[in-house]
Amino acid sequence: MKANSPKIVVVGSTFVDMAIRCDHIPAAGQSVAGSDLSYTITGPGPNQAVEAALCGCHVHLVSKVGGGSFGQTVKNNLAEYNVNTDFLYTATVKNTGTIITLVNSEGENASCIFSGANCDLRADDVEAAEQVISEANVCLIHGQLPQEAIVTAIRLAKIHGVKVILNPARPIEIRNGESSDLPLEYFSADALILNLYEAAKITEHSAANISEARFIGSDLIARGVSTAVITMGKRGCMVVDRTGADHIPAFEIELVDQTGTGDAFAGAFAACSAVEEDIRKAVKFASAAGALVCTKFGSIEALPTRGEIIELLQKEDVQ
Repeated sequence: MKANSPKIVVVGSTFVDMAIRCDHIPAAGQSVAGSDLSYTITGPGPNQAVEAALCGCHVHLVSKVGGGSFGQTVKNNLAEYNVNTDFLYTATVKNTGTIITLVNSEGENASCIFSGANCDLRADDVEAAEQVISEANVCLIHGQLPQEAIVTAIRLAKIHGVKVILNPARPIEIRNGESSDLPLEYFSADALILNLYEAAKITEHSAANISEARFIGSDLIARGVSTAVITMGKRGCMVVDRTGADHIPAFEIELVDQTGTGDAFAGAFAACSAVEEDIRKAVKFASAAGALVCTKFGSIEALPTRGEIIELLQKEDVQ
């Protein structure tokens, strides 16, 4: 890797994913036959880190795994993609986070998630990575972690003038059905990436249509966020900042598996944002990555390279 490669620090949860393809996702009490099995390393941390690395960035991952064999497997796998794991900690008395995912013939999925060692990532773990955070172009953070770790990462990055990109997913300690106001630090991010329904919940708007996404984005900007990137699946993305709001259409692809869409988007967005000031160009680059990952079955192995993303963008420009 070149010495002048953009530097990205990813703070995110890590899982082992057992993804099974089946004709349809079973209802309660029902069993169905699987037709394919993918057993891989996944989660926002590894997926986003690998995507950024595939886009040519020098990447450190801050995360935590269990003390069993899965933890070492995660480290070995990430090393193959040139992701630095110096700050991939081990919780010796816990298991690595695990996801069981079922993917039907339409590419839709359902999952059961065991958080495991991800619950044990602490503020002091993040503080130990302050040096690499201070040297980064971008700190990419996913909210599916203990809130103290997320807030610490944001604070450190802001202290050192590092661009913060945050997906404010539900913190790991917040259970289904519970609600919690986001810490003020979340709204100091340079960019928030969130889907329309997450954004609507935060701002207490409806998530009915694209027009509503503009109002939601404006609400987030009013709260202090520099840029809000609201993803809407097949309807594309809405980018809102202090200069206005723009809709970025989705790429037309043959859907195979939606499993890693958001992570591919975030990793590619961070990689492009590290070298590109035009946020809308970065969103289009990220959208291409998110589309490409949907054309393959799997998780990390389905993530596109920078060359593949550029090829899709060029095809789009020709049409």
